[in-house]
Amino acid sequence: MKKIFIIILLGLFSAIPAFALDGNEILKQVDRNLNPESFEMYRKLINIEPDGTKKEFVMFSIKKGKDKIASVFLSPASEKGRSTLRIGDNMWLYIPNVGKPIRITSLQSVTGGVFNNSDIMRVDYSAEYNCEKIETIDNGYTLYLKAKLKNVAYETVTMSIDSEKLLPYKIECYAASGMLIKNLYFKNIKDFGNGVVRPSLIETDSPLYKDYKSYIVFANVKKRDLADEIFSLNYMHKIDGLR
Repeated sequence: MKKIFIIILLGLFSAIPAFALDGNEILKQVDRNLNPESFEMYRKLINIEPDGTKKEFVMFSIKKGKDKIASVFLSPASEKGRSTLRIGDNMWLYIPNVGKPIRITSLQSVTGGVFNNSDIMRVDYSAEYNCEKIETIDNGYTLYLKAKLKNVAYETVTMSIDSEKLLPYKIECYAASGMLIKNLYFKNIKDFGNGVVRPSLIETDSPLYKDYKSYIVFANVKKRDLADEIFSLNYMHKIDGLR
């Protein structure tokens, strides 16, 4: 009887997977690998039109926690001093001499081109999305994400992840109708120091913007302690002073 009991137990344990993949936990780890909990960075955003015309923007950005990010434009001269702030789903643009920050939306773009404000003012993916399904593929995982709220830029997102680095290499962004809005490609993984190893380039294209392309190049990404009061409407005109 004892032998039979042991055999039954062994059979039960052998039927249990060695581990169960939790898509939301993987997504949280991807967020941390992309960005430290609190950090600063410089970014160059490049828009390329079908005729080859380029427009470049340089921004200094700071981010804290899952859902707070602020930036100030350093160039071109026409944009210098403008700043943006995102707290959760709320976004603002500050323009010097206008008086007060104005509300903007995730689907608008402060720079034009293929990147919208949601891409430029990116908070943690886990702050906006739940993982509804996870698949194992040859070189990693595919996460199928659905928006937690209705006013986000993309209703669903398909994220392809390198399982070794736990970093995305492609993200497909879809509307509620199921229409593909854009693709994001994460490239050129770079060691920025202090444990920050992440893609230094994001490329995007969109079937809605035929032959248009946009790029974001990351530089000097480093951890930095930041006070909560920095991420406020009253501080938007002072972000440049944090450099």
